[in-house]
Amino acid sequence: MTEICQHLGISRDTAIKWINKNNMPAHKIGRLWKFKISEVDEWVKSGGATEK
Repeated sequence: MTEICQHLGISRDTAIKWINKNNMPAHKIGRLWKFKISEVDEWVKSGGATEK
């Protein structure tokens, strides 16, 4: 989670909110969240990070 937050310049709370409310592409494995940077970047470019 730390790496994706640094990559996007957001807080952990924002990342969790985007996962839950904006369908940010993420996979939870046990207690860990996994992200594919290319999927997240495409999601951001398509407007996924905008407020709804």
